[in-house]
Amino acid sequence: VQLQASGGGLVQAGGFLRLSCAASASGLIFGSDLLAWFRQAPGGEREIVAATIRSTAYYADSTKGRFTISRDNTKNTMYLRMDSLKPEDTAVYYCAASAGFGSIRLAVYDYDYWGQGTLVTVSS
Repeated sequence: VQLQASGGGLVQAGGFLRLSCAASASGLIFGSDLLAWFRQAPGGEREIVAATIRSTAYYADSTKGRFTISRDNTKNTMYLRMDSLKPEDTAVYYCAASAGFGSIRLAVYDYDYWGQGTLVTVSS
């Protein structure tokens, strides 16, 4: 399984971006697998931003109300819509997937497949 993330870039504070993550068809049942977005700021640890499985979604406190995770099962693609961006949102964003769980998981080690990362820079 390969994940390909895209959509990062430079944006001013208060702006928005939408990240995409396309998955290769084999190995994932996209409609029922656990999908997530993580981010890693310079010098920081990788942290979860949002996750979804079936109709359930989770958001980190720092992104709740501003970010929206979604998926298009027909395209094997998931998205992260990021609104009201702040300079502290600056990070490399990674999409991730796991085929082994039936509920939301928050730890990096719970995910089997990772995209290559896309850089989001928010200027003040």
